[in-house]
Amino acid sequence: MRLKRNGSYTLIGKSKGKPNGKKPAPEEKKLYLEPEYTKSRITDFEFKELVMLPREIDLNEWLASNTTTFFHHINLQYSTISEFCTGESCQTMAVCNTQYYWYDERGKKIKCTAPQYVDFVMSSVQKLVTDEDVFPTKYGKEFPNSFESLVKKICKYLFHVLAHIYSSHFKETLALELHGHLNTLYTHFILFIREFNLVDLKETTVMDDLTEVLCSSSGSSSNGSGNGSSNSAGAQNHVKER
Repeated sequence: MRLKRNGSYTLIGKSKGKPNGKKPAPEEKKLYLEPEYTKSRITDFEFKELVMLPREIDLNEWLASNTTTFFHHINLQYSTISEFCTGESCQTMAVCNTQYYWYDERGKKIKCTAPQYVDFVMSSVQKLVTDEDVFPTKYGKEFPNSFESLVKKICKYLFHVLAHIYSSHFKETLALELHGHLNTLYTHFILFIREFNLVDLKETTVMDDLTEVLCSSSGSSSNGSGNGSSNSAGAQNHVKER
């Protein structure tokens, strides 16, 4: 069965994150963890049930449909604060104490600003999800053998974008009264990637505090493979370069 994919609700680069090498400054209070804001959602739907694979749907088709939808929603969410995410305000693609670099198709390391990094991500993912050979929409056309690995890369990069919005632009999101949308999107996305083990837990450790708060009531303490957030408790709050 082919699922309709829309924006309503070969990745040539790669990225790595690592501590920025500087002595970390005293950590600021994370506004997005304040209870008055974490409880804000646009729906009380049980996302744990929503992300589960329906029995009559092919796994790759389910991954393709959801990945495409998340791409459009995260791109839209970022667009609401993009005027505040500039080369001057966000000189690196940073999330808390983690700095991400982009690597081009030749493996060259590129230190870029946050808006440049996001543009690399969105442009690359856009090419993928509109490529009929990678994300087929016509009945009978097969998914490539590399499809799952491509989905994993896409989800990793989309996580970086979501995490940057929280880390650097939550105040603007709050001023726009879009924090409920952001919380809902984040919860849905995290439960989806955990259900199908699409992103390494070490990659998402940087936002474990938020994940625990937002997803604890959505059945995230134990995902489909038993790799709940508790497994990474006590881990360092940064992603090491691998």
